[in-house]
Amino acid sequence: MSVAVKLAPRKNERPEAGALLAWYDRHRRALPWRARRGETPDPYRVWLSEIMLQQTTVKTVAPYYARFLAKWPTVQALAKAKLDDILRAWAGLGYYARARNLHACAQEVAKRGGFPRDEEALRKLPGIGAYTAAAIAAIAFDAPSVPVDGNVERVVTRLFAIEDELPTAKARIKALAQSLLSMDRSGDFAQALMDLGATICSPKRPACALCPWNESCLAFAGGDQESFPRKAVKREGKLRRGAAFVVLRSDEKILLRTRPEKGLLGAMTEVPGSKWMHDFDPTKALDAAPKFRAAKWQKLTGVVTHTFTHFPLELIVYKTEVPKNTRAPKGARWVPIQNLSGEALPTVMRKVLAHALD
Repeated sequence: MSVAVKLAPRKNERPEAGALLAWYDRHRRALPWRARRGETPDPYRVWLSEIMLQQTTVKTVAPYYARFLAKWPTVQALAKAKLDDILRAWAGLGYYARARNLHACAQEVAKRGGFPRDEEALRKLPGIGAYTAAAIAAIAFDAPSVPVDGNVERVVTRLFAIEDELPTAKARIKALAQSLLSMDRSGDFAQALMDLGATICSPKRPACALCPWNESCLAFAGGDQESFPRKAVKREGKLRRGAAFVVLRSDEKILLRTRPEKGLLGAMTEVPGSKWMHDFDPTKALDAAPKFRAAKWQKLTGVVTHTFTHFPLELIVYKTEVPKNTRAPKGARWVPIQNLSGEALPTVMRKVLAHALD
């Protein structure tokens, strides 16, 4: 059995902000929302990108960000937009409470005449938590704040070989990250930390030889970089099941409805369906189906699966066709199939429709 020995860095090997900033000046990523050298960051663009990037990848966000900016180039324009239009533009990005909070926050900021500059005031705005407030304060206003996301957590836990598991270690990580900050170029430092974690200090096979802080890294000295950060075993949510009902009208329209504003997928568009339950009884699924005279429901083969943050979901799908003069039940509406792309359909509903209309 081999034992990894962690070597303590010499006193002059404490991570220096200057070394990281020099690396960043050479290797900074070109991102659509990142101000170019010499440009003053736009708080609106910083805020919009940070909200979109929550639990979502840069590659996924980029086209959504571009479309939002084209439609709503300022926070005032976004504040005046209809929530339904924002939800439609957001569809597919997931975590839809972010879109509702985006609209509410834009309205509050427009009313104030601009974004506040400090973390405490930013945190009072809808949808802005500790990380996002720190990111906006640092990047948009060069405030002495260090936003700690997953990339920064990984960098800091490796630098200091933090044995405490996440999420318990979060407060300590935040304090250590803040201790590394130079009072000069706070915004660049925050983005440099993020870039370091995203491009060099990766979860698997980190490129430690290229890291500007490798001589200060306890995990690198011990040879066990990939074991950090330590994470508590995540409990997987209990499976929920349900049924979805796809109703097609003979004039090529489909039955849709809007979910309640509050709760999971609030105010998004869906096909009618049953409740999603742990003890769902598939033999009684049609009890929840929309009521149409002489409707013949066809149960489609297979199931639609989707994973939310807290639970996995399985949906059986039923399909039926009705005459073109059929009226929509209360709370539902007929939408031309060709217009589906313009509806605020979450990913799970797009999966259901793909399954039924294939």
